[in-house]
Amino acid sequence: MSALRTPPVLDVDALIDDPRTKIIVCCGSGGVGKTTTAAALGLRAAERGRDVVVLTVDPAKRLAQSMGLTELDNNPRRIDGIEGDGELHAMMLDMKRTFDEIVEAHSDPDRAKQILANPFYQSLSSSLSGTQEYMAMEKLGQLHRSGAWDLIVVDTPPSRNALDFLDAPERMGRFLDSRLMKMLSAPARTGGRIGVKMLTAGFGMFTNVLNKVIGVQLLRDVQTFVAAFETMFGGFRERAEKTYRLLQTPGTAFLVVAAPEPDALREASYFVERLAGERMPLAGLIVNRVHRVAPGTPTAARSQAAAETLEERGEHPLTAALLRLHADRRNRAAREDRLREHFTSAHPTVPVAAVPAQPEDVHDLDGLRRVGADLAANVTPPPARSA
Repeated sequence: MSALRTPPVLDVDALIDDPRTKIIVCCGSGGVGKTTTAAALGLRAAERGRDVVVLTVDPAKRLAQSMGLTELDNNPRRIDGIEGDGELHAMMLDMKRTFDEIVEAHSDPDRAKQILANPFYQSLSSSLSGTQEYMAMEKLGQLHRSGAWDLIVVDTPPSRNALDFLDAPERMGRFLDSRLMKMLSAPARTGGRIGVKMLTAGFGMFTNVLNKVIGVQLLRDVQTFVAAFETMFGGFRERAEKTYRLLQTPGTAFLVVAAPEPDALREASYFVERLAGERMPLAGLIVNRVHRVAPGTPTAARSQAAAETLEERGEHPLTAALLRLHADRRNRAAREDRLREHFTSAHPTVPVAAVPAQPEDVHDLDGLRRVGADLAANVTPPPARSA
C-alpha cells in the first residue's frame, strides 16, 4: 500500500509563544474534545508566561470542571494552581447578560432602564436566532479592547453552528435594516402624535393584522423597544464589523479540532473551506484521540492468526484475547491513518497535530497539562497500514 502522506507540522508552542498571537479560535464538531483542547492550550500558554483568558460559548460545564471550578459565568475567573509566570482566567458566555451590558454601556441610565424592562427586549435578548453568535462577537471584542490579556482562547459551540458567529454582523444588520423594523420605528423617526398618525395612515392594514396576530400590547412593546433602541443600531453593526475584521488579522489563529472519524473529518473539511472563503487565518488541524501502535509490533493479520491458533489448541486464552485486542487496535489505527490521509490529500497545506487518546477523561489541571504536552509534542502516529 502507498505510504501515508506527511502533512506540514503544526507547532503549537510556537503559536502560543508568539506575542503577535492575540486570539486563538477553536472550532469543530461536537464530541471531538474541542473544549478540552481550548482549555489545554490556555493552560499551557499561561504556564509558559502569557496572561490568558479562555472564553467558552458551549454551555456544558466541562471547562469549569477541568479547571477545578463548579461553574463559570460571564465574568473571567482566575484559575489557581498555575505553574508558571502567567495567569489563566476562564469564563462562559452569558448571552443575555452580555446584551444587557451593551445596553447599559451605550445608553443613558433612563433609556437603558426602559430598554431592559421592555418585554420584547427581554424575549429578543434571550431567544432571537443568531443572538448568541452576535454576543460572542461582542464579548470577544470587549475582551480584546480591554487589553487585560496577552491571549484570548475562544471555544466555539459544537457543529457547523460554530462558525455562525462569522455571519453575525451581516445577520444583525439584516435584522436591524428589515422592512418590519423600519415600519415599527417610523413613529420614533417622525415624532409624537404625527408619527403615530403617519404609521396608522400608511400602515393601517399592516398594524391591524399585527394586532390580531400578536396582540395590541405586544405591538406596543415592540414599537416602544424600537424607539428606545434605534440610536444603538449603528453601534451594534460597527462593533461587530470591527471584531470580524479583527478575526481576519494575522494576530488571530483558527484551529480546527476533529477526531479520527469520518463525520468529524468531513466537518473539519467544511471548516477549513469556510475559513478560506472568509479569508480567516487558519493555523492548522488538531486530530484528537488518535490510536497509536508501537513500531515493530506484529501486524493485525499475524496477531489474528496467532490468536486463532491458540484458540484451536485450547491454550493460553488470556494471550489469545490480548492478541485479538492488539489486532483490533492495529486495524483501528490503520483506519484512522486512511481517514487522515484523505483529509491531507484534500488539504495538503494545512498543518496537522495528532494527539493520542487519553487513558481517561480529563477532569483536572494535570489532565489538561498532559493534553497540552501532547499537543506541543505533535506526535504523529507511524503508518499502521500493514494490518
